[in-house]
Amino acid sequence: MELPMEFLEQMKNMLGEAYPDYLESFSHPAHSALRVNTGKISVEEFRQKTGWNLRPVPWVSNGFYYEDAANPAKHPHYYAGLYYLQEPSAMTPASRLPVKEGDRILDLCAAPGGKATELAARLKGTGMLVANDISSSRARALLKNLEMQGVENMFVTTEEPGRLAQIYPEFFDGILLDAPCSGEGMFRKEKTMISYWKEHGPSWYAPVQKTLIRQAWQMLRPGGYLLYSTCTFSLTENEEVIDEFLEEFPDMELCPVAPYEGFAPGITVGKRDLSDCVHIFPHRMEGEGHFLALLRKSGDGKQREMLSGAGRNPEIKENRKKSGKQEKQNLQAAQQKRNRGRKESDAGKDPLESAREFLSHTRRDWNAGKFFCRQDQVYYLSSGMEPAEGIRYLRTGLWIGTVKKGRFEPSQALAMALTPETFDVVLDLPAEDERILRYLKGETIGIGEGELDGKNGWVLVCTDGFPLGFGKIAGAMIKNKYYAGWRMV
Repeated sequence: MELPMEFLEQMKNMLGEAYPDYLESFSHPAHSALRVNTGKISVEEFRQKTGWNLRPVPWVSNGFYYEDAANPAKHPHYYAGLYYLQEPSAMTPASRLPVKEGDRILDLCAAPGGKATELAARLKGTGMLVANDISSSRARALLKNLEMQGVENMFVTTEEPGRLAQIYPEFFDGILLDAPCSGEGMFRKEKTMISYWKEHGPSWYAPVQKTLIRQAWQMLRPGGYLLYSTCTFSLTENEEVIDEFLEEFPDMELCPVAPYEGFAPGITVGKRDLSDCVHIFPHRMEGEGHFLALLRKSGDGKQREMLSGAGRNPEIKENRKKSGKQEKQNLQAAQQKRNRGRKESDAGKDPLESAREFLSHTRRDWNAGKFFCRQDQVYYLSSGMEPAEGIRYLRTGLWIGTVKKGRFEPSQALAMALTPETFDVVLDLPAEDERILRYLKGETIGIGEGELDGKNGWVLVCTDGFPLGFGKIAGAMIKNKYYAGWRMV
């Protein structure tokens, strides 16, 4: 591997006597790992279900190395959202941000979702997760991963961080900023990162990172925690960013990161001791590379407004009022246009009525939150969640489904949020059943003798007690309703 000389000099100065050990790490392969989705299954139950040769990632309680032969990306349990495939050092930031049930958490640069899915699992269905990525295409991958893991209490946005800062001043209890960076920690795993580094090195990314961390500060409530991370080693992108940030914002303090023996301390910049920061190096740990800094905003943050302090900012409040009125007018116009195109018997059909009729077949309490419609789409917001006006959303809460020609079609997201215990008609098959792979490929599957006797209508297809998606019973067959964009290829 031909590494840039400028980068090698940087690492030699940083590591000193350990520099040869770092170079030697490139002779070893990158590590493959998965992180158990504790929002769906406990680590203990997961280990009992799998027959793979798993070895714990020692600094993350739900992380495991696996042998490449296991091919977990093709296993039905992956499609059931029981785990997420993730590089071991990249598991660290979400595990070190303090999160408690009921918190409002922001993942500011969230795609493709490795950290956001872990933050959601730690919220345990409570509070609110805002997962943002400025790239619409990357945000769609983020949305898929969150929905595959059954997350309900989320807003997925594709917004400029500066715009979010206007809408959500001092709003979040915790913010994870895994900033875009030069990617030096990924050179061994993804060799293309070397050419990207030559094009845009640390000096190119540092101004972006400094802007992002300032915007994160604006959105962090007093008493809240901000975890800044990168997958690079450069002091320019790491310690120097933190040093300048602490100088500019004296209400922020650097906090110790929950320890592990392989962590390397941060490096002093000027007169500031940054040893509470953490470097992950591939010659010290079985992972690639990462940097973490945990910061806390002074104050107790007891006074929290429901929606981003709009009452303190008349301009934001007025803008919301105007955009809310316009959105209502747009929805009314769209509804009238749809009704004109429907058959007379279908005109005026309330999407919420259709959704509630379908949800009568579920056994869970929907009264804790609220439903709302956007055109023919029905969504459910958990308690305490409220979308803000003027933000580009890919998803607001749990997508329940769509009304098509007066008929309700439940969503893939709804299927992943249910369990076999919360739906009337269930076909639960072991992962080894050949019908599971056929279902995941979008094929019609048969109903065996003694299965679903006397049942009709919608069925929740599960594997080993965990949902995969919906189907519809047609005689002795099940018509496949698995979302085409998620199919196994």
